[in-house]
Amino acid sequence: MAQQDTDQQHAGVLPVDDEGYIVDTEDCEEREQAWRERGTSRPITVVGNPVLHKECRDVTEFGAELAQLAADMFASQRTAEGVGLAANQIGVDLKVFVYDCQDDEGNRHVGVVCNPKLVELPAEKRLLDDNNEGCLSVPGAYAPLARPDYAEVTGQDVAGNAIKVRGTGYFARCLQHETDHLYGYLYIDRLSKRERKDVMRQMAENEPRYPVVAND
Repeated sequence: MAQQDTDQQHAGVLPVDDEGYIVDTEDCEEREQAWRERGTSRPITVVGNPVLHKECRDVTEFGAELAQLAADMFASQRTAEGVGLAANQIGVDLKVFVYDCQDDEGNRHVGVVCNPKLVELPAEKRLLDDNNEGCLSVPGAYAPLARPDYAEVTGQDVAGNAIKVRGTGYFARCLQHETDHLYGYLYIDRLSKRERKDVMRQMAENEPRYPVVAND
């Protein structure tokens, strides 16, 4: 039974807690490594690439091809030293994101979400955090952006099972950021024109530290 449970976790099927949220904080190093070692790192698409600026297609087939995509995404995320990665950031038009992110309490979360939807929060849970935000698709640039410091996402795992994910602090920001990607939004789309101009200046002045796909 223990071996079967481990195999399921490596396949992206995680246990749930008493409230129905996935338990994504256990065996993180082992699970992330298992994903990454099956994957091939791909270059990151950057702002201006059309795939980043439109809503992605829903995932409708849950099989080996999707699992390989998730593995490639984990490998690409590690190469770029990111904490979250959406499929369109490696040029794939599908609603999938992976994450390997700590929350503000230092708990590490590792997982895969397909077809994510952010849960609308009641007012008492919409406390804003205005820390800096960055993006692998806008390399070398950061800007403060207010987002709720708690987030919930519903979706499916790589086997097609319905899942719920929740996070606080930095991990909440990650869940919101990656879900935005899959609906065609980058964090810079939420900035003022002046702030966006400054971000693009930062990007122009800094060489990416990881392989990227040059825009024509």
